[in-house]
Amino acid sequence: MSDLERDTENTPAVPGRVRRAFSGHGSFEPAAAGVTQGKTDEDEETDGDGETDGDRETDGDGKEDSGAATDDEEPSAAVWSSETTAFDGTVTVASAEDGRLRFSVSVRVPTLSAVTTDDVADVVETGWLETFERRVVDVGGVTRGDHAFDPDVGRADDEVVVRFELTDSNERRGVDDAGALIDFVEGTYVQGIIPGYEYTEPVSGLISSARRQGGDAEGGAF
Repeated sequence: MSDLERDTENTPAVPGRVRRAFSGHGSFEPAAAGVTQGKTDEDEETDGDGETDGDRETDGDGKEDSGAATDDEEPSAAVWSSETTAFDGTVTVASAEDGRLRFSVSVRVPTLSAVTTDDVADVVETGWLETFERRVVDVGGVTRGDHAFDPDVGRADDEVVVRFELTDSNERRGVDDAGALIDFVEGTYVQGIIPGYEYTEPVSGLISSARRQGGDAEGGAF
């Protein structure tokens, strides 16, 4: 069973406000059947004061200001894929207790040997992985919400899978934090790239991007 199938299996439907939060963020696309972005007919219907359903957001404590999402607005699956990372980043959302939302963030990155044309010694690969794991679990200060993370880092063949979980009553803050975690993993990976190897995609593209931003001009690692 794939990560996507595992994440969507038995996942409760989530309110339409969550879909709108992902759509408004601009970094995600639906990654499972049944998740739709953009406004539905229900979103466009206005009430007596002229507001559309899409205008009804949450207040500071995450509660909807007026009118809960209808059953028709709830997606049958709740997985979104990040479109702004070079890696495979997904976010699964499920309803949690007390009306909160649970965001499960998963990022899959390649091992060092999987993205080099050169042979990588086992001792180098092991050292790289240990350093990456130590850095990627140090996630304090990355998110807007005050979360106590217990990241899970594991190797699966030629990939390293990093997983975080957070809960929030505010869907927009939760989506922002999920995106920030995916960006954090990518940035941590880039920091750990070892110079001297010939890299393949997607790492070669990340190195080119770093060079364009002036890394080499200042005597950087690339």
